Amino acid sequence: MRDLSRLLACLALLALAGCAGLEPRPELPEQTAIPAASGAPLDGLTSDAEALHAGQSGFRLVSEGPESFAIRERTAALAGRSLDVQTYIWKGDTTGTYLAYRLLQAADRGVKVRLLVDDMDARSHNYEFAALAAHPNIEVRMFNPFKSRTGSLSFLFEAMGSFSRINHRMHNKTWIADNRIAVVGGRNLGDEYFGASEEVNFTDLDFAMVGPIVRDASASFDRYWNSPLAYPMEVLAPKNVTPEALDALRKKGEPLIEQEKTSRFASDLRQNDAVQRLMAGDWLINWSDKFRFVSDDPLKAEGKGGGIKGSEVLTWLGPMVKASHEKLTVLSPYFVPGPIATQSLADTAKAGSNVRILTNSLAANDVAMVYGAYSEWREPLLKGGVKLWELKPKRGNAVQSSLFGSQGASLHTKALTVDGTRTFVGSYNLDPRSTSLNCEQGVFVEETGIAAQLEAIFDRESSGDRAWQVTLQDRKLRWSDGAQTYDSAPGASAGRRFQAWLARALGLSSQL
Repeated sequence: MRDLSRLLACLALLALAGCAGLEPRPELPEQTAIPAASGAPLDGLTSDAEALHAGQSGFRLVSEGPESFAIRERTAALAGRSLDVQTYIWKGDTTGTYLAYRLLQAADRGVKVRLLVDDMDARSHNYEFAALAAHPNIEVRMFNPFKSRTGSLSFLFEAMGSFSRINHRMHNKTWIADNRIAVVGGRNLGDEYFGASEEVNFTDLDFAMVGPIVRDASASFDRYWNSPLAYPMEVLAPKNVTPEALDALRKKGEPLIEQEKTSRFASDLRQNDAVQRLMAGDWLINWSDKFRFVSDDPLKAEGKGGGIKGSEVLTWLGPMVKASHEKLTVLSPYFVPGPIATQSLADTAKAGSNVRILTNSLAANDVAMVYGAYSEWREPLLKGGVKLWELKPKRGNAVQSSLFGSQGASLHTKALTVDGTRTFVGSYNLDPRSTSLNCEQGVFVEETGIAAQLEAIFDRESSGDRAWQVTLQDRKLRWSDGAQTYDSAPGASAGRRFQAWLARALGLSSQL
């Protein structure tokens, strides 16, 4: 009995520690991105093209993981002044470690590196990020961080005690080199985002960009970097920011460069046509003078603003969707439209637009609860004339289920196109979490070639060998790939079905 009392007392103290919260960040001088200049390799690769397209920005849709990795790796290798990286997840796997080491090499050359990472996943890599922060040319900040830096139990109690704060995350993904080239989209940094996983890889999408839009992305990065929610590693874990930790990280990364030269992924890079064209400088892009980089106010993570009022991305997306007259094509891995978006999509379809949506199937969705929340709106969408497809588990692989994480889903692309002219690519899912809880961003551009490319990606991913079309027949749902028809979500286990049912039964849509 005495032991039980001690245990309860300890738990109470931990809970109180979690409730204590995070101290305000110390005042720091405001920083801005190093301006684009001349003399560095990336200047030479982009300045002439920018001069030929004055007032325009160049865009390349990057759908292949290896090419997306190669752009980041090459720009890190060629950067001469600055590298600014903002991400939700940075994994300590092969590609994640490789990119971190490339940034370290750039810093050794004198390049100023700034890393801004959401702390939900980064906390588990606290020592690695602290080690990078020990380099004189690298600054590392965690967005909306945990006060505790290690331990599962302290993580749990802090999350419980500070849930209203911890529940808001930074979902943005940006990679900017020398203020000349930026990569923005849905990809986090890790093997499954670059096609390097031996298990399931994500179908994802980036915009690689040059021109004035890059400076807009830099301005957004600066706003988040200078936010009071962005804490330097020296403040969070001062004892871990040491030269010894940096030396240990170097020893881990140095042999990896040599090992990866003979890996399967390295072979894929050598054989990938898009990658080889990139390396040769034959990099086809589309130019437009109608573009906009949009990001939410970082203070959204403090709960300021709600719904559409707190979502700068949705403020632009909503009118774009409603303006569709001919066709609206949407790819969203976590799709929970709710009553307002469901009605808007149905109204658009009833007005004559061909509304097509691709999302994850229950068998492919890594967070089965999201599928449960989406399923509530599936029938109203179909009755309203919206066409639905659900992606199969890619290459027939089983997907690891997770109640809370984002690991192993087939579809991770967040994009849409309207009437063959306007395109959006970003981090924003069509769900309540992206709208009200997470900070998000995206790029809007008007150019017919880009829209056609996204339409082609949708056609490929929604084909019968990759997806099931969901329809209503005799008032019953049916899933078909053209060869076989099912009367319930195909390929899903009983446990996965239970998770989906639970999310719907408990009304968890607002958190998903």
